[in-house]
Amino acid sequence: MRIAVPNKGRLHEPTIDLLERAGLHIENTADRQLYADTVDPDVSVLFARAADIPEYVADGAADVGITGLDQARESGHDLVDLLDLEYGRCRLVLAAPEDGDIAEPADVAGLTVATEFPRITREYFERKGIDCEVVEVTGATELTPHVDMADAIVDITSTGTTLQVNRLAIVDEVLASSVRLFARPDVAEDDKVRQVATAFGSVIAADDKRYLMMNAPREALADVKEVLPGMGGPTVMDVASAPEPATGAAGGVDGDAEQVAVHAVVDERAVFEVIDELKRVGATDVLVTEIERLVE
Repeated sequence: MRIAVPNKGRLHEPTIDLLERAGLHIENTADRQLYADTVDPDVSVLFARAADIPEYVADGAADVGITGLDQARESGHDLVDLLDLEYGRCRLVLAAPEDGDIAEPADVAGLTVATEFPRITREYFERKGIDCEVVEVTGATELTPHVDMADAIVDITSTGTTLQVNRLAIVDEVLASSVRLFARPDVAEDDKVRQVATAFGSVIAADDKRYLMMNAPREALADVKEVLPGMGGPTVMDVASAPEPATGAAGGVDGDAEQVAVHAVVDERAVFEVIDELKRVGATDVLVTEIERLVE
């Protein structure tokens, strides 16, 4: 299976990092390299421009591709959106001069809109029943209203700073985009494709989670469980150094150990408050670690 990934730009490094964290280490990489193997002999990588990746996937040069939803939609190809990889977030917006007369999409009727995304833009105005002229440009879209090339623009923004600098105000959101894993329809259900999607999903699932380990008195276990907002409840084990519990003829444990070890997965944003509450109810030796992958 071949995965098409961005060869440069703001999406390149996060994508390479995702591959590494998912266990698909890229081997023998070099500048200007078009192809590379991974540690999985069944998976290789094709490096391409983010805008070209949908075409590579649709034409069969790659089986799956990693690129922005905006690029996939603009390509017009029928691709299966397998997974939101949750980075490269941005918005495609309709914007116009701050001191102009365009305050809502309907005000664009009969006017000219410049964009690097003509397909998405035309579909947007068609959905709204607005008739306007869409002009394709290849760069510096935000300048076109100031040089009388267009009355408004549809352009990508992450923070809105570039629009503000160029005295443009957002009129409407056209598309919310992020980086996705795409596949051709004929391979979307293949075992290897699903295996890769699961590996990527496990990295994403672990991003905002932390693994907590602690000791606690057995009598405080109910309170500890109440504090932990874990995934399906914590794992509880007897502490090896605790007084050895009595065992029956079959070797069973009677469960009266004084200390237990408690393990749980919690949201990263909750860790600070959770630790304070755990200490309050008697937990000790609390250890917090990152999680590389989490298969749910």
